[in-house]
Amino acid sequence: MPSSISTRLQYQHKSLLDIIDGLTDEQIRRQIIVGKWSIFENIVHLSTYQHVFISRIKQILEQESPAFPRYTADADPLFHDNCSKSSREIMQDLLTTRKEMAAEIVSFKETDLEKTGQHPVFGKMNLIQWLNFVLLHEAHHLFTIFKLTAELKKEIGT
Repeated sequence: MPSSISTRLQYQHKSLLDIIDGLTDEQIRRQIIVGKWSIFENIVHLSTYQHVFISRIKQILEQESPAFPRYTADADPLFHDNCSKSSREIMQDLLTTRKEMAAEIVSFKETDLEKTGQHPVFGKMNLIQWLNFVLLHEAHHLFTIFKLTAELKKEIGT
């Protein structure tokens, strides 16, 4: 597995802790841009999607190039359930699940990484491509959280 993937898989998500450091639960849950997710909802999405991705990895390993529907958080009951949990619970799930997921994935054999699944937009992708996709998707949300945090801090004057 390329080190660029294994390193991001193990550490990228941890930047979230630095980004939201010093914010209260109330601030994290505040909708900063009308009609857009709050910082909290972005974090819930990252946490919830990890479980979806784990399920997809298992299917890719067990089936011949399974096809997956487009994932939308709004249609995912787990996303909505998780929105009612505390920030602490969501962060704990995000960190614990990621640690377990990363430990397993970095031990995959080369033949596992060559297995494929069908993405509804990007087509047939091997596990290396799926990992890049998920990590880039996560990075997008981390950057969104970074921007929302900066906007919030401007508003509250810190």
